[in-house]
Amino acid sequence: MPASFVTVSRAESGQKLVRFLERRVGGDIPRTAIMRWIRKGDVRVDKGRKKPFDIVCEGQVVRIPPHKAAPADQQPAKNHPPLEILFENEDIVALNKPGGLPSQGGSGHDDSVVDRLKSMYAQKTFIPAPAHRLDRDTSGVILCGKSHRGLNSLSEAFRERRADKYYLAEVQGRFEEKGWVALEDCIRKKGGAGNARMATGEGKQALALAHCVHSGEKSLLLIKLLTGRTHQIRVQLASRGFPIIGDAKYGRRSSDAIMRLHCWRIDVDGISVSSMPEWIGVNERILEGMIAGQF
Repeated sequence: MPASFVTVSRAESGQKLVRFLERRVGGDIPRTAIMRWIRKGDVRVDKGRKKPFDIVCEGQVVRIPPHKAAPADQQPAKNHPPLEILFENEDIVALNKPGGLPSQGGSGHDDSVVDRLKSMYAQKTFIPAPAHRLDRDTSGVILCGKSHRGLNSLSEAFRERRADKYYLAEVQGRFEEKGWVALEDCIRKKGGAGNARMATGEGKQALALAHCVHSGEKSLLLIKLLTGRTHQIRVQLASRGFPIIGDAKYGRRSSDAIMRLHCWRIDVDGISVSSMPEWIGVNERILEGMIAGQF
């Protein structure tokens, strides 16, 4: 295979050279080999030598040396069904993730949000990537960066807690407290590999606010997440006697196959994206009116 010359697109601009090359060769070549290419001068940017962590910019031409791609029969192309797009611009795409679909691949899963993005944007130079995660059984809004700039901007907003995330959770039991109720705990991992669970007690601080939208034998709660600990909402509600319906890990045995936890809305950098869960039991407009009254 001869050397190739590729032009850095707007979406790719701002990446480190080594990361740009990793994305362009599609995982065929290990990072150690790519680093060796750069050190030896086999990679050129606008005909000049660069260091691995130098930034590439839109319009630059990068020489990628000859390399052997993995055989086609070892790279089966999977045509995953697309996800619903809730919002999209040049830098960001917001998707509606169904319950049961992992955010990332691996661990025996051959389908995930990442895999769906690869199918949806197969012809793009920069494949969008999730800027945060939702548990496999949690449905709802997930934001992805369509460009390096967009992904960095979202990741920074989540890291600095500049993004407001709201969830809907249907729980067992009558939630009688009025107004916004603070949920404050420390959460830690309990148990070994393969049977790990999160538990309240010692550990990292977990903060959230809960507001009851509807109360009865089952209650519908609006949750504003202030920290992003693993399984946080599930653990905090279960520890207070309000396990999420359908949560087999922290809840009671139930005939519900769908976990009733949904990322309803995310507000970040002037963008607000929302979606309603499929399992909701009341008219969507009525529910939106009920929720709007809590802000």
